[in-house]
Amino acid sequence: MDAENFIPANPLVTPKHIQPEWYFLFAYAILRAIPHKLGGVLGLLFAVLYLFFFSLGAKGLLFRGMSFSPLSRLVF
Repeated sequence: MDAENFIPANPLVTPKHIQPEWYFLFAYAILRAIPHKLGGVLGLLFAVLYLFFFSLGAKGLLFRGMSFSPLSRLVF
């Protein structure tokens, strides 16, 4: 029997060997970087909203690029 099976589990700490799938890595990194639960959830929400609003601002800019987008100018 493995000795690690007898260590009590701590629900507040994620083991080092557990890694999410590649498409959840950005969310996992945001949630791990912010120590408070509510702050992590808000950070994740703002990151998703940020990507959403950049996609709205880029419509119709197929040939001009992001430098002409008003939203990217504001953020820059």
